[in-house]
Amino acid sequence: MIILWTDALIYILISVITILFFSLRKKEHFVRPWKQVANSRTAMASLVFLVFFIIIGLLDSVHFKPSNANSHDIISLLDYCVDPIRLHQEKSYSAPFSAYSFSKELIVTPDQANTWGYQRLQYAASHLTNVETEKTGDILAKAMQGWALGAGLVIILFCGYHWLKKLRFFSCKSVNTVFATLFLLASISTMLFELSTYYHVMGTDKVGEDVFYQAIKSIRTGLVIGSLTTLIMLPLAIIFGILAGFFRGWVDDVIQYIYTTLNSIPGVLLIAASILMVQVYMANHQDQFTSLVTRADMRLLFLCLILGVTSWTGLCRMLRAETLKLREMEYVQAAQALGVPRYQILYRHILPNVMHIVLISVVLDFSSLVLAEAVLSYVNIGVDPTTYSWGNMINGARLEMAREPVVWWSLAASFVFMFGLVLSANLFADTVRDAFDPRRAQS
Repeated sequence: MIILWTDALIYILISVITILFFSLRKKEHFVRPWKQVANSRTAMASLVFLVFFIIIGLLDSVHFKPSNANSHDIISLLDYCVDPIRLHQEKSYSAPFSAYSFSKELIVTPDQANTWGYQRLQYAASHLTNVETEKTGDILAKAMQGWALGAGLVIILFCGYHWLKKLRFFSCKSVNTVFATLFLLASISTMLFELSTYYHVMGTDKVGEDVFYQAIKSIRTGLVIGSLTTLIMLPLAIIFGILAGFFRGWVDDVIQYIYTTLNSIPGVLLIAASILMVQVYMANHQDQFTSLVTRADMRLLFLCLILGVTSWTGLCRMLRAETLKLREMEYVQAAQALGVPRYQILYRHILPNVMHIVLISVVLDFSSLVLAEAVLSYVNIGVDPTTYSWGNMINGARLEMAREPVVWWSLAASFVFMFGLVLSANLFADTVRDAFDPRRAQS
């Protein structure tokens, strides 16, 4: 097993979330809002989608070297699970569900004659003898087989839940919504995976790589950008924001000067300069980066770092303003009068009362960071070109849209997957914001 830098940070983030969950699960001020979130059908449906994306991202974060590959080849557990899709690479473009290449080329017939036409694909529909008459029925049969598998698994889980419910293990008011969303998601996913074994359901790109595989692999990049950037941003925002609001004076002046200076620097220029520095470092230390995967991972890590450094200022301002209000509250004034140490006041009274702002900001900023990666990769200052990301797919589709006929499926695939992740995050974030906002909390 090989642990990349981003893999290690993902494991740390999961550990921190797990520790926080078990430490706060008996706190009433923490449990009550989450019960409100659990009773929201929109939030639970969105959460199912988010968990689905997270599971794919975690599978893609377990890397190892396969025994039958070169010494420098590194694949993930997700690559191993979708080997039929990953290894079925054609020569060039092909449309979704097509059995022939997208462009005409010179074909050598069995009698050694040359003809100009559409070449039969090497892998897509290769199991069919007569494509014109068999393809439609075969696609429908494979689709029904995959759909039935996913639907059957969800039905088994649904029956198991009701059995546990009778035994009073657990219960949830939004369970019907959860299982309905899970039924839709699982049936479609298994159907697409079954079809992808025999066809390119979203076509292939310029080098013949499956676009559906690219879209799935891009999920990890979007999650890494959204989560690791938040992990880097939070300590800076929380520490500086609380200190500036609580101590005021010269401490407040210094912190305000720092984030005002950062805000005055154009973010795109700062990111471009940082990425250029990383490229120069990797060029001068090639012995430390023996594979394309490690090089791309290092650039992704530095992109998260620079995004975290440039995006903490907004949350810092909000926490500073909230802390200025909290330090004047009666219980904080009483603690100071009784001689309670300042660090205990910050930890026991200030920090717990600003965590709702932190949580709301995290869930709202996640989707904006995913979109930021797509924009930065579109202008070639984002992730490495060899990294699978929706931004790189959109950047590549920019030139494909100028072809005649138009190659539209790369742009459509990246849009659908990115839209699904961002929409789920936004819907879930709206419910979390309403639940944790004290002004909207129900008594």
